[in-house]
Amino acid sequence: MKSVIVTATIAIVACAMAAPASAKTTCEELTMQIEAKIKAKGVKDFTLTAVAKDEKSELTVVGTCDGGAKKILYKRG
Repeated sequence: MKSVIVTATIAIVACAMAAPASAKTTCEELTMQIEAKIKAKGVKDFTLTAVAKDEKSELTVVGTCDGGAKKILYKRG
């Protein structure tokens, strides 16, 4: 019985984690989430920009959005 409960719990947790990962995140939503995390680390002067995934840049990619169609670039300063 105990193994059934453990297995069910693992299945529920796996499904809960898979749903957000597969959901299409808008660039605006993701940019706000990333911005909050960066500000929480004490960084005050930075820029986040959403661009097409194929656009070349030397900036750091900190996320992808719109179902992988765009990427979010980070520039400090």
